[in-house]
Amino acid sequence: MVARAATILHQPQSSCYPQPLPPAWNPAQDLQCITTNFQYLQTSGWYWGSISASQAREVLQSKSEGTFLVRDSSHPQYMLALSVKTRCGPTSVRIEYSRGSFWLDSTSPQLPHLQAFPDVPSLVQHYTASGQTAQDQESVRPQTKPDPVQRAAKDSGVPLKLLHPLHNVQQDFPSLQHLARLTINKHTNCTDQLPLPKPLLRFLQNYPFFI
Repeated sequence: MVARAATILHQPQSSCYPQPLPPAWNPAQDLQCITTNFQYLQTSGWYWGSISASQAREVLQSKSEGTFLVRDSSHPQYMLALSVKTRCGPTSVRIEYSRGSFWLDSTSPQLPHLQAFPDVPSLVQHYTASGQTAQDQESVRPQTKPDPVQRAAKDSGVPLKLLHPLHNVQQDFPSLQHLARLTINKHTNCTDQLPLPKPLLRFLQNYPFFI
């Protein structure tokens, strides 16, 4: 009887203390987040819509390294993809989405998910800023293979370097008002404190990015 009681005392107690469940996610939050994101993208000028990976590759082929655009993903499980001219040639990286956050794929086993952002312009803006410094660049898993002549045989990862957004020539070129907004946003994070009329403040807040 003593031995049996000792066995009971050593049983794990995890079942008595269940782990808390993650907070419930309302699907309406997805709709609001995705709608806001696409409104931002439509305003940006570097969202190219439903072009294919090969079409993105063609328009980026003659551009300088770091030139990029965002397009609809051709994969049914993803909404968007980032196409960029890398040192190995044009490539595309899928943009993942879940519960109000967007992030890029990573080649690092220690970091399967890179930093997440509430919208794609915030994601792009982050990598545009960090791309200026070599040590801040991160490797991503390309959706399409770079040029085989230039691709390293043992490493399919490419450093992410975003420098120049490629505006869609089929859309109107960014207006002077939008260009001014980008300049203002680049120099301040407190646009609501600027001594401007409310309509101008709303215009700035409708696109709070500098890229």
